[in-house]
Amino acid sequence: MEKIVNIVDAYINLEFWPSYFKAVNTVIIPKPNKESYSTPKSFHFIILLNTAGKLIEKVISNQLQFHMIDNGFLDLNQLGCYEIPKKEQVSYAFKHLIANIKLYNADKI
Repeated sequence: MEKIVNIVDAYINLEFWPSYFKAVNTVIIPKPNKESYSTPKSFHFIILLNTAGKLIEKVISNQLQFHMIDNGFLDLNQLGCYEIPKKEQVSYAFKHLIANIKLYNADKI
């Protein structure tokens, strides 16, 4: 996993995203028992993306989410929608609580 993170960091630092990660294939499958196949609603569209590109995008998403939470840009009362393991949610919430207590007490001094 560390090698993938290093690749992602290199892409970000170079401000480069390879074109083969942007390429998609679309498979069109007709829905059964349709009277007419003249409208798009009569078909299933399946988009196939590059698996490595999806993995790298996931790593970027997770890094961005971590940094946004770590720097206080996201509300920790809404952790259920973030992709963070439960044990780390407790850690983030505790860290946030301590920071708020420090801020509250700083105003009292």
